Amino acid sequence: MSKQFSIKDWSESDRPREKLLAKGKGGLTDAELLAILIGSGNIEESAVGLCRRLLADVDHDLNALSKLSVAQLKKYKGIGEAKAISIIAALEIGRRTRETRKKDLNKITSSESVFKLMQPVLGDLQHEEFWVLYLNNSNKVLSKIQLSKGGITGTLVDIRLILKKALELNSVAIILVHNHPSGTLKISKADKEITQKIKLASNSLDIQLLDHLVITEQAYASFADQNLL
Repeated sequence: MSKQFSIKDWSESDRPREKLLAKGKGGLTDAELLAILIGSGNIEESAVGLCRRLLADVDHDLNALSKLSVAQLKKYKGIGEAKAISIIAALEIGRRTRETRKKDLNKITSSESVFKLMQPVLGDLQHEEFWVLYLNNSNKVLSKIQLSKGGITGTLVDIRLILKKALELNSVAIILVHNHPSGTLKISKADKEITQKIKLASNSLDIQLLDHLVITEQAYASFADQNLL
């Protein structure tokens, strides 16, 4: 008697669930992620094989796949109503996540827009913090990260961490921001030196340093505005 071709019959290293646990979600293909959703294939192919065929039919376009109806998905042997609904629901969650993320992205248009974004974070602190804004090619903020936290007199900055995060986010530009708890907007020699080091390192990776802001509770100083970059 023939039986359904199940992922359970595969070696553990080839199973999508086990692979996700061992390598993380980024280590899985689209077909493997979909296979986790449907759980099993049919008597002729595994869940992964079925999902590969499904993706091939939409030219590996997840957006096109998300537009298929329950009836269209059910035409594939091994995909019933419950599996079809799971696929549609998962892809819809992905779409809504992307839409939410787009709405949440802050677009940087000037040094003032950086100040408005970061003043609530840094303006009234009694200690110094160093932050990095990571931007996409539309100058929208992909992420803002606190790189370090120090005493009133200063804080340590690890350039390697700045660039590592930029590469992870596929960021094309960065903006540096730190506060002066003393209230002074004077840009120090140390501020200038670390800025030049970061600029030199980021340029080597084709990542542009757009600005460095010093923020106090009421005002800010911009390296870009003062032609210090």
